[in-house]
Amino acid sequence: MPLRTPRRIGKYGAVGRAGTLGRIGKWRTATAAALLALGATLVAPLPMAAHAADSSGDYCAGQCSDILPPGENGNATLADILANKVFGTRPAHTSDQLGPYASLADGYPQLTDATLGKFFNSSSFGVPSGQVASVTSPRSDVTITRDKATGVPHIKGTTRQGTEYGAGYAAAQDRLWLMDLFRHVGRGELSSFAGGAAANRGLEQEFWRQAPYTEADLQDQVDRLASGTGARGQQALADAQAYVDGINAYITQSKNGRYFPGEYVLTGHVDAITNAGTIEPFKLTDLIALASVIGALFGTGGGGEVESALSLLAAQQKYGVTEGTKVWESFRERDDPEATATVHDGTSFPYAGKPAQAQGEALPDPGSVVPEPLVYDATGGATQATTKSPGVLPANLFTGDATKKGMSNALVVSGAHTASGHPVAVFGPQTGYFAPQLLMLQELQGPGISARGASFAGLGMYVELGRGQDYAWSATSASQDVTDTYAVELCQDSTHYLFHGVCTPMEKLERTNSWSPTVADSTAAGSYRMQIWRTAYGPVEYRATVGGKAVAYTSLRSSYRHEADSILGFQELNDPGFVHDAASFQRAAQDINYTFNWFYADSRQTAYYNSGTNPVRADGVDASFPVWAQAQYDWRGWDPAVNTATYTPPAQHPQSVDQDYYISWNNKQAKGYTSATFGNGSVHRGDLLEDRVKALTQAGGVTRASLTKAMADAALTDLRGEDVLPDLLKVITSAPVTDPQEATAVQQLQAWSAAGTKRHETSPGSHTYANADAVRVMDAWWPLLIAGEFQPGLGSDLYNAFAADLSVDESPSAGHGPTGSHAGSSFQYGWWSYADKDLRKVLGEPVQGALAQTYCGGGQLTACRDMLLSTLKQAAAVPANTVYPGDDGGCSAGDQWCADTIVQRPLGGVTDDRISWQNRPTFQQVVEFPTHR
Repeated sequence: MPLRTPRRIGKYGAVGRAGTLGRIGKWRTATAAALLALGATLVAPLPMAAHAADSSGDYCAGQCSDILPPGENGNATLADILANKVFGTRPAHTSDQLGPYASLADGYPQLTDATLGKFFNSSSFGVPSGQVASVTSPRSDVTITRDKATGVPHIKGTTRQGTEYGAGYAAAQDRLWLMDLFRHVGRGELSSFAGGAAANRGLEQEFWRQAPYTEADLQDQVDRLASGTGARGQQALADAQAYVDGINAYITQSKNGRYFPGEYVLTGHVDAITNAGTIEPFKLTDLIALASVIGALFGTGGGGEVESALSLLAAQQKYGVTEGTKVWESFRERDDPEATATVHDGTSFPYAGKPAQAQGEALPDPGSVVPEPLVYDATGGATQATTKSPGVLPANLFTGDATKKGMSNALVVSGAHTASGHPVAVFGPQTGYFAPQLLMLQELQGPGISARGASFAGLGMYVELGRGQDYAWSATSASQDVTDTYAVELCQDSTHYLFHGVCTPMEKLERTNSWSPTVADSTAAGSYRMQIWRTAYGPVEYRATVGGKAVAYTSLRSSYRHEADSILGFQELNDPGFVHDAASFQRAAQDINYTFNWFYADSRQTAYYNSGTNPVRADGVDASFPVWAQAQYDWRGWDPAVNTATYTPPAQHPQSVDQDYYISWNNKQAKGYTSATFGNGSVHRGDLLEDRVKALTQAGGVTRASLTKAMADAALTDLRGEDVLPDLLKVITSAPVTDPQEATAVQQLQAWSAAGTKRHETSPGSHTYANADAVRVMDAWWPLLIAGEFQPGLGSDLYNAFAADLSVDESPSAGHGPTGSHAGSSFQYGWWSYADKDLRKVLGEPVQGALAQTYCGGGQLTACRDMLLSTLKQAAAVPANTVYPGDDGGCSAGDQWCADTIVQRPLGGVTDDRISWQNRPTFQQVVEFPTHR
């Protein structure tokens, strides 16, 4: 007898049945009796009424839009989850934004302002009376109105506390399970909470290593917010507490009413039959734990100084100290003159550059570096884990490397170049694709708060990216260098170090996790202990010797122990009394200590500001290498007790008002502002935006549609094809190509280049690429040609050392790349600039900031051409089922389209469909304000 889907009454009304009976696998262990017991007792949380949410204070006149896939609803009961596994059904508003989002890839060429509504939703304030789906009043001073089209909560409070309470209640309605997962990730306790699968262990290890906080550390951030940040800090703390109260109110009601997320049953926290068990209430320190995860992912920069030191040593070993240093610097591209910069008016903002004479460098002795172990006392096979195996969270959630993250792009054009005379912006965060999404949409209206947009789940007391009454803002990850590596000299034993001349014990931090098999995770029972040694200079990451002295390399970032500080800036961005023009926007952005590029548009002005607490380093300290942990090399004004320092003043941060246009895709901020990563040179994915937006601006008459089209066109373009393939073809066609196989491959690549080097279906739903053979050849050729171009000259050791600093490839299907397969974000990390500069040098073309040596064919055009043709012929012979080997996520070997697809990686029990590849923001706004207050 098949399972029957019970009628679920709640936030979105009844859920019907559709689809066919499929395999339910391990989910059958949740019995039909449990399903019926849950479904029989579901009740609506609160009465509903039908009236409109207020739209006063909206100056966008219907010209603001946004979209966030897959859908607003991120909660599913056990009944919903089982119905999804058996029948393929999903709760309302779980995936309804996936189709419009995906269809822009096919629909953008014909896009007009009038048809933007096919691909984006109105982000106007309020809900028209005819579009009201429900109105909930969790307490008397707030209402939560949800619209029929998207289910987005429009929260309106008559008091500020009620507004924040409603925000917390709505967040729990939409993301309770996700929020619970991530407060445990932030504490390094995911496996104890959700099971011991290797993916779960890998994630808790990854994040706890970066922010190994004790409960006292988390509480200290709360206390400092209350005592040291004035009236706005006090208000922020009150807002956060009301938000937490709203979350907890929903937890209590949903637990009593049995409409809580079904994942709590599947992981053994609540019994489906008796309702016994606990969903732990939230507290303020949980928000700090959540913020530490988000900050580590998207709001930090720098680090990696040990890896940089190792590649420098390899270069010096290969070429000698003087020439090896020159070679290393040329690959580092600290301030490359050919790099596309967001601020392009010639203004310079020097920061973290190469000092004239380095002081205090602590380079390791060759062969001495050993990573600090993290896992101890493992039982049940619970060894050091990666994110390679299935768990409650997906295996490649963050690909095991939170230092490699892409976030966001922005396209902003000033009113001097638009059709209307008002600025136009298309921007949003590129935060990955998940089901449910890490972000959630909301509108907040209350005393001192008026905004709509996206917030990270569990941190939604304010809108973090969105629009106010007559302005909009967004961000991209800036990742400037705010993290340094210190060599602390050991004394007495391996757990004591010299701190300002005094032998001082390290602090041992421990976290023990244990787990038993659950329905959602059948991993055998086990346990392990994580251990980190912490110094005043941060946690220990490596052990080594420097000049024969035993040292521990530690990592210290300026936002460490200060994840809560940014709340003030977000509070100000939501306050219509604070932000009213470009200057006040920039003042708000200055109060955000995460490393972001912030963009602004209203009806009159555009603006840009780079945020972050940039430490003032001691004279002569090179931010790219480890430095001795000695007082003379400390950050200026550094107080180790609270990890504060002297920071560069706002005037020294890259910024601009009313530049003709701005683009950002994690590229260089401004002249003199040293990138924290390798490879920010002549070819960067930011160029895909730069070329299109610059051309639009020069032509004039820019509209919302034309700027969106520029973004969408860049989102389907292979960066290697657009900006490096022309160099490759110039070298190859410098003489006739006579080999038939080589000639065929060259013709395929030429045709693809002429067509715009897109990775795009021949027609909607065909699942077959136009120029498919050329795409396959490029995917197979790139790693071969890079190795052929550089490895003979660099030698294997140095080539591999540089590849550790910057991965060679990050095409959409490159599962080995920093962001992993099926992630959407592509072409941020790769050797595109190195290849471009080197090939132009071989061709005899001018190159600013050239590599210190010429590598392709030893600098000889004929030899370079021969190498390119031989590797091209080799690549052309590689079959599709080798280039695209298939995976355990449903892609068969040889399926090129599937290998590129974006997967909404499941963070809960309900899954969503894959979509065609698009390299664009996850949440995206399209805005043009015609009027102003």
